[in-house]
Amino acid sequence: MTASQLEHIVIRSARRKKTAQATLKNGVLEIRIPGRSTKAEEQEFIEYFHDRFARRHNRATIDLAARARGLANKHDLQMPTSIEWVGNQAQRWGSCTPSDGTVRLSDRMATFPLWVIDYVIVHELAHLTEPDHGTAFWDLVTRYPRTERARGYLIAKSEEGQAPAVD
Repeated sequence: MTASQLEHIVIRSARRKKTAQATLKNGVLEIRIPGRSTKAEEQEFIEYFHDRFARRHNRATIDLAARARGLANKHDLQMPTSIEWVGNQAQRWGSCTPSDGTVRLSDRMATFPLWVIDYVIVHELAHLTEPDHGTAFWDLVTRYPRTERARGYLIAKSEEGQAPAVD
């Protein structure tokens, strides 16, 4: 689902002073905003909530464990003990804790193309074997054929202010 596929209505409230909120009711996103919001602020709220609900929808449809298993098998990498979406990674696209085998992916990527998500998974799986970013690490990562293209995509998204590039 993309953010533009979701129908919405905007409800202005004189009682609402600063905050906005959105709920999904019968497939329609109800966005409640302060009555004094400008048209530009209203548009920002609409884009923010569309993106948020699209990410939530896409997170639920992507089986990260299955993707990690397939990529680990195909590129001869270790499997993580767990892999999950997280909403609190503002500084990176993914992270890995080699000592316990956990991989976390920023939910900001949930609307990205799957080949980009797959690259970040491969990047984090490589950390299970090589914790640093040395030559041996990059030898593992570049087994994924779209490495350079995915890195370019992430750099472009970083420049849009969505998060820093993958290290």
